[in-house]
Amino acid sequence: MAHKSIGDSAMPEIASARAHGDVPRERQCLRCETLFWSEGFGERICRRCKGLNAWRNAAPVSSGASHRN
Repeated sequence: MAHKSIGDSAMPEIASARAHGDVPRERQCLRCETLFWSEGFGERICRRCKGLNAWRNAAPVSSGASHRN
């Protein structure tokens, strides 16, 4: 009796469904406001802006941090 590996299983592929409004279309960049082709509503910054040093080297926002005087 041969053992099947996990990759050989007969499990169907599950396609993740997109939200109703999540469609590829032209959107406005939130940084420079130019129009660019976006693959979905999660992509809101254009490639040009993502390539800038200011974007790549930006400090992450830490949760719970507050500025107190």
